[in-house]
Amino acid sequence: MSAATDVRAFSTESGSRRAERVRLLAQPAAVVVLVGSVLTWAFARDNDEIEAQSINAATLLTKTWEHVVITFVVAAVVAGVAVPLGIVLTRPWARPAAPLFIAVANIGQAAPALGVLVLFFLWTEWEGLWAAALPIAFYSLLPVLRNTITGIRSVDPALVDAGRGIGMSAFGVLLRVELPLAVPMVLAGLRTSLVLAVGTATLAFFVNGGGLGELVDTGYKLNRVPVLVVGAVLAVGLALLVDWIGAVLEEYLGPRGLS
Repeated sequence: MSAATDVRAFSTESGSRRAERVRLLAQPAAVVVLVGSVLTWAFARDNDEIEAQSINAATLLTKTWEHVVITFVVAAVVAGVAVPLGIVLTRPWARPAAPLFIAVANIGQAAPALGVLVLFFLWTEWEGLWAAALPIAFYSLLPVLRNTITGIRSVDPALVDAGRGIGMSAFGVLLRVELPLAVPMVLAGLRTSLVLAVGTATLAFFVNGGGLGELVDTGYKLNRVPVLVVGAVLAVGLALLVDWIGAVLEEYLGPRGLS
């Protein structure tokens, strides 16, 4: 019975890994087909003057690049804040404060993204990239912070004790044992955070932050469906692409013994 159970478990695990590998190949192909089809349709149709101002290579590349820059800045801020903070909150002397920081991050994600963006604008009176990136980073902080804490706390205490037993300092155990084993959880949180950031970045135009949201807004306000569709599809394609990059990082940057 035990052998049969092991065979079934191995078969299930192998099937899951095969499905994941197929998804890693299929997802970027689906993005190329989706975005390529919509762009081909948009450029091939007889666009009027207003539509042509948005549906042209220069404008689409500019807005897509602005969206990518917002996402990159958000990722850098989230990783630079949430990972070190999560590490600190797993140390024995700081653990009592962990629920407070998790609660604050929960508030950031529970609040409507547009509300966070507008309140930050009213508070700072900033416009542009940072006026969009900082509140979006606050909105996207929770998955990385929570997963960093969970990943480090889930490390087997016996491994930590073994590291200390062979003469490692607490910092050495953190760098050589705890963090490497927590990498899959941290990457999973960062992947979720990035997908949230790509979606929320469509609101950046409210504070003159640019991005693909401008196309969506233009298409909606001027009743130009092609502009609306192109902006929305490019945003969806970018989100799927970022999710795929996160999956690749999870697959190849995690500890080999855990795969």
